[in-house]
Amino acid sequence: MSSDPLVRNVSDTALWAAAYRARENDRPNPLFRDPFARRLAGTRGLRIAETLTASDSWAWVTRTYLFDRFIRERIAQDTDTVVNLAAGLDSRPYRMDLPAALRWIEVDLPDLLAYKEEALAGEKPRCALERIALDLSDAAARRSLFERLGGAGNALVVTEGLLIYLTAEEVAMLAGDLTRPAAFRHWVLDLVSPGLLRMLQKKTKGELDAAGAPLKFGPAEGPGFFQAYGWRPVEVASIIQSAAKLKQLSFGMRLIAMLPQSDGPQGSRPWGGVCLLEREQRPPR
Repeated sequence: MSSDPLVRNVSDTALWAAAYRARENDRPNPLFRDPFARRLAGTRGLRIAETLTASDSWAWVTRTYLFDRFIRERIAQDTDTVVNLAAGLDSRPYRMDLPAALRWIEVDLPDLLAYKEEALAGEKPRCALERIALDLSDAAARRSLFERLGGAGNALVVTEGLLIYLTAEEVAMLAGDLTRPAAFRHWVLDLVSPGLLRMLQKKTKGELDAAGAPLKFGPAEGPGFFQAYGWRPVEVASIIQSAAKLKQLSFGMRLIAMLPQSDGPQGSRPWGGVCLLEREQRPPR
């Protein structure tokens, strides 16, 4: 029997996310189509998804759906560049209906991008796609990259599934760095409350901790956390309420979704959402 751990490192969480997209793609009436997801997830990704959170597929696919919606809406308005940080195995440049002139930049670790390049060899993206191998934890390197990317255009920054693996201090530093380039106008991200963070930490059974990828970030302030660093929330979509509207929930979960919710601090209450932020004109703190 192999002693290889289920989740070997933080990059394996990208396989995990792809596995949920693959399952959704196989449904008769999926929320979105991703014909590349199963290839990207591989056997390991499917096994991770089955072992760790098999019953929570509605949350994963609703999150993907909401990111798709925010991205599509921003592009329909004035976004001409998407900067996807810790892009993982995201296949939106291939699966979404995007303008050919749209500039889409994926940033992630070299090994993960190499795996993705190989898996998608021969496939043609629907927009102008660029991949940049970079460790985003290297603050100097990412600031240099942001300076290079932020000189022109109207950019939307995407961080899907990234922030929960960072400390509050690391998120604050990233948020501050993202306010500096003039082109970085909007930012779409996912967020959990302290209550949901604790639940997720228990559900992952120590697998993520052992892989050096513990779940860390669930701010008590909710989306308001980012205002101190130059980002104003303009739209917040609750994942469970969105899932209820999309008819993704069991009867019991639908009852929970009916409870009143706010866009502000959630405290010990389990809450997760996808948030669209806008860069404020004043300089960050």
